[in-house]
Amino acid sequence: MSKGTAVIVGAGSGVSASLARQLAAKGYDLVLGARNTAKLSDLAAETNAKTVSLDGSDPAQMAAVFEALPSDLRVAIYNPSARVRGSVTELDPEAVRNAMQVTAFGAFLLGQQAAIRMAQNAGETKGTILFTGASAGVKGFANSAPFAMGKFAQRGLAQSMARELHPQGIHVAWVNIDGAIATPGRENDGSDRMLDPEALAVAYLQLIDQHRSAWSSEITLRPWVESF
Repeated sequence: MSKGTAVIVGAGSGVSASLARQLAAKGYDLVLGARNTAKLSDLAAETNAKTVSLDGSDPAQMAAVFEALPSDLRVAIYNPSARVRGSVTELDPEAVRNAMQVTAFGAFLLGQQAAIRMAQNAGETKGTILFTGASAGVKGFANSAPFAMGKFAQRGLAQSMARELHPQGIHVAWVNIDGAIATPGRENDGSDRMLDPEALAVAYLQLIDQHRSAWSSEITLRPWVESF
């Protein structure tokens, strides 16, 4: 029996792939969104997922994805982010604008559409909305102002949505990924300094399964050897 629909925007080969596999194993019907869906063909076949091509920072495209979903949306996850590195005195303003659109505005678009759909669900717990964050949303690093701007905005969005939507039965949380994730071609070198995407996915599933009497609105995940 299906547990409902789960949407992952910004799907790829890292934590989102692990999330897709674990959500499918739990019985969710998956929708995977990305700019380039060709790269998702194997994952979609493995998880019996539907793929949709979209620019997550485009309001019309995001709305179209959610309008086409079944009425039982239970999980929505936003993964995309954009990095622009360089001195604040030398950054291209248009590149910074684009980074903010992808990291922050796109998160708002998913959060808004997911909240609209989940509010229609029956039951005391209507769904879970998760945003993939980073330590840049807690502390801004030199030569990385656009990424810090986007992640701080995303974190503020999650906090605001949690305060508004938790009383309505919609769980919202921001996940601070504090470290590099091991992905194909970027495997763990044995030092334990890279985050295991399967372990990250387990943590996301734990958030989804939390009882509403003890909802987390923010968690930090980092390798045990990482300093902070």
